[in-house]
Amino acid sequence: MKALAQRALKRPADNANLPQNILAKPKIIPRDKHPISRKDISEPALKVLYRLHNSGYQAFLVGGCVRDLILGLHPKDFDIATNATPEQVRKLFRNCRLVGRRFRLAHVVFGREIIEVATFRGHHDSVEDERTDKVAKQDDEGMLLRDNVYGTIDEDAQRRDFTVNALYYNIADFSIIDFADGMKDIEAGVLRMIGDAPTRYREDPVRMLRAVRFATKLNMRLDDTVAKPIHELAPLLQNIPPARLFEEVLKLFTAGKGLANFEMLVDYHLFQQMFPLLKSYLAAPTEAPYQMLHQTFSDTDARVRNEQRITPAYLFAALLWWPLQARMEQLSVESGLPPVDALNIAAADVIGRQVQTIAIPKRFTIPAREIWQLQQRMERAKGKRINSLLTHPKFRAAYDFLLLRAKTATPLEQKPLEQRAQFWTKIQENTNIGPSAVVADDGKPNKKRGRRGGRRRRTKSTKKTD
Repeated sequence: MKALAQRALKRPADNANLPQNILAKPKIIPRDKHPISRKDISEPALKVLYRLHNSGYQAFLVGGCVRDLILGLHPKDFDIATNATPEQVRKLFRNCRLVGRRFRLAHVVFGREIIEVATFRGHHDSVEDERTDKVAKQDDEGMLLRDNVYGTIDEDAQRRDFTVNALYYNIADFSIIDFADGMKDIEAGVLRMIGDAPTRYREDPVRMLRAVRFATKLNMRLDDTVAKPIHELAPLLQNIPPARLFEEVLKLFTAGKGLANFEMLVDYHLFQQMFPLLKSYLAAPTEAPYQMLHQTFSDTDARVRNEQRITPAYLFAALLWWPLQARMEQLSVESGLPPVDALNIAAADVIGRQVQTIAIPKRFTIPAREIWQLQQRMERAKGKRINSLLTHPKFRAAYDFLLLRAKTATPLEQKPLEQRAQFWTKIQENTNIGPSAVVADDGKPNKKRGRRGGRRRRTKSTKKTD
């Protein structure tokens, strides 16, 4: 706390050092001038806000949840900013755990809902305290490696990425504090960066992905100052840990805006950084590989809109299908391997290369490989093997993938794939098909033969004699 007090005294009196787009004086929007109501805020979030406030701390809803509530959207998460340190938050909540190495956070757990509580972030360039848990650290390219520097709400707002995220809902009087004219940008439908965009991208290259995701989610356009540096700085994504990029991929492609994000990411050369194996397939939008990617994201968005189940395993199976085919062909030519062996080796190679960029967990790579393997089995299945495939746990995903391949196939492969897809469609349409059904060589189900009639033969029993 002493360090915070010293830092507060050293803040400049003038506004010359304020970041770009930060107002000299924040706007206070009273309750009757904004649409946010407490009934739209989750009960756990309100509990955390009120306990912090009643304990003498400042407590605000902040960032995306405030922005989404203003736009009439339902926030997925409710994040809270406070002047309480993570350790002080933990003392207030028995259901709290501290997480994060780059920036320490408090997670207050209410069943499946987690309320993230962050201490106000401060400026790291003027910090004199050299303790490792309080000093920000950067690499040679300007990316923040550690950011445990606490400050005031004003400094925290200046550290936010976009103006529309520098909005704070005050539980004390239900007002909104607008530090960067975020309300005006929401009305104008424009996404602007707080501070110098290239510098902010270098601090955290994931902000380039966030810019794309917010633009498509909120139907906003990128301001020129936000968009122009992305092409040049896109390679900085290679410095992001693969585990963090995996989380970003899920946000980009499994929330209903996958196709729009895909197209925008390709335009800014960001997709190529995350999926380097696909670079050669993105130059020809009319060819089968690009068409498969396009159709995959379109189908995924449709399932999200229809509230149908989706799995990242299917998504990654489709994304890596063409690199898999190229590697299989290479192995077949060079080593003369049979298709099954070539597929298994190629799958290991392709997934091994991809996880160097995006850390896809085995719970998704294993099902993706099963989907690939089932493509071969569906091609040569006959007789009773057809029935075993129908009962395979990944059959439905493999069947959908077969339909996808038929829809986006090359002219040479299209007819045989369509025929195969029609065959498996007819098999499933037959209502007699079930886990206990038997399928004949012609693909038609046979009725399971019951036990022969007649009286059951008894076995002679022998009496035990003394």
